[in-house]
Amino acid sequence: MGHYVTLGARDHDAACAFYDVVLATVGWAAHQDFPGWRGYSEGGVNDGGATLWVCRPFDGEAATNGNGTMMAFTVDDPAKVDAFHAAAMANGGSNEGAPGPRPDYGPDWYAAYVRDPTGNKLAAVCHG
Repeated sequence: MGHYVTLGARDHDAACAFYDVVLATVGWAAHQDFPGWRGYSEGGVNDGGATLWVCRPFDGEAATNGNGTMMAFTVDDPAKVDAFHAAAMANGGSNEGAPGPRPDYGPDWYAAYVRDPTGNKLAAVCHG
């Protein structure tokens, strides 16, 4: 069974432009579009694995970010963490933690933390 996370977007077009670039750095791409919705998955292949949906909220209200909510993408190289952070900063994201070691989380933990244009928190993590 596939798992998915849904993140609301205040400006769907801007959010998709952000995610198209940022997720490419960790090997993810869009695999499906509906009006107001775009689905992303590893390699852009909807094969039952994890999916991220970026959308306008169903209730028509403004999208808001969750306090304590975060989606993390695991990568196999610290350079991908660096690229993820750089792409986010260059495409409307904000910094929540520059790329670097996080020894408090584990001996080989290397991560970066960002927020998308709506304020949703994301991370790229390499476990060494």
